Amino acid sequence: MSDAHKSDLLLVVVTLFAAFGWMFSKEAVLMMPPLMFMAARFLVAGSVLALIALPSLLRLSADQLGRAVGVGAVFGIAMTCWIMGLFHAESMGEGAFLTSLGVVIVPVLARLVFGEPQPISTWLAIPIAVSGLALLSLENGFRPDPGQLYFVAAAFIFALYFTLNTRAANQRTVVNKRGETIQKQKVPALPLTAMALLTVGLVTLAESAISEPWAPTLTNPPPMLYVWVLASAVVATAGRFLLQTYAQSLSIHSHGVVILVLEPVWVALFATAWFGESMTALQMAGCGLIFAALLVNRWGALSRAIKGLLKAKNQPHRG
Repeated sequence: MSDAHKSDLLLVVVTLFAAFGWMFSKEAVLMMPPLMFMAARFLVAGSVLALIALPSLLRLSADQLGRAVGVGAVFGIAMTCWIMGLFHAESMGEGAFLTSLGVVIVPVLARLVFGEPQPISTWLAIPIAVSGLALLSLENGFRPDPGQLYFVAAAFIFALYFTLNTRAANQRTVVNKRGETIQKQKVPALPLTAMALLTVGLVTLAESAISEPWAPTLTNPPPMLYVWVLASAVVATAGRFLLQTYAQSLSIHSHGVVILVLEPVWVALFATAWFGESMTALQMAGCGLIFAALLVNRWGALSRAIKGLLKAKNQPHRG
C-alpha cells in the first residue's frame, strides 16, 4: 500500500474518531456541566500532546508561542459555542452538518479578512449551503432553536480558527509597522496543536468557574463519567489530532481535504444507532444540501482525487 493510500485510510479513521467524540461528549454533558467537561477534556488531551511535543515546545520563540496561544483562544471560543450547541441540541446529526459549514466559510474569511483569492467553487457552494440552512430552520417556522444558533456561531468561529491555524503552521513573509519585510517562522504542527488544546482547556475552565456549579459533579461523580471524559480526551482529541498529523505527513498526494467532510455523515449515522435519533424529510434535505455544498467547495480536490483513481486503474499492471 502506498503512503498516499495509507494516509487516506488513516484520515477515514480520523473522521470516525471525530464522530465518536460527538457521542462521548453528549454522554458526558448529560452528567456534568458542559464547559466543565470541555475544560477536563482539553486539559487532559493537551497535556498528553504537550508531553510528546516537549522538546519542540521548548524550542518555540516568544512570537511562535504567542501565535499558538492566539490560535487556541479562538479555538476555545469556537469549542464553547460547539459544546453549548451539543448541550441544547435536539439532533446531533443536524448539529454536525451545521458545524461543518465552517469548511465553506473558511475560504470566504480568507478572502474578506486576508485578501486571499478563492476559486469559483467557493462562491458556488455558498448559496447551496444557505439553502440547506434555510431548510433546517423551516422545521421551526424560521425560528431556529438555541442548539442550531450555537452550532452556526461555532461554524463561523471554527472558520476563523482554521484560517489562523493554517497561517500559524506555515512560514509567511509579512511587512511590519516600520515597513520592513520579515519572515514569520511557522509553528510546527505538534507543539501548535498541544498549545492550542491547552489554551482551549484554560479558556473553558475560566468560563466554567464563572458560570457553572462544580460541587455536584466533584462530590459524587458517576463512574461512567470518567469513561466518557477520558475517551473524549484520549481518543477523540489527542488520538485524533496525533493520527491526523501523522496521516497528513505521509503524503502530499492524500485526498484528506475531501475525506474529512465525512465527519457529519458518521455523526448522523452514529446518532441514529446510539441515541435512536431520527430526522424529518425537511431536515434530511437541509443536511443533504449542506453536504453538497461541502463537496462543491472541495471540487478541485475531489476532481483531482477522481482523476488519480482513474489514472491508477487504467495503468497496465507489470508482473
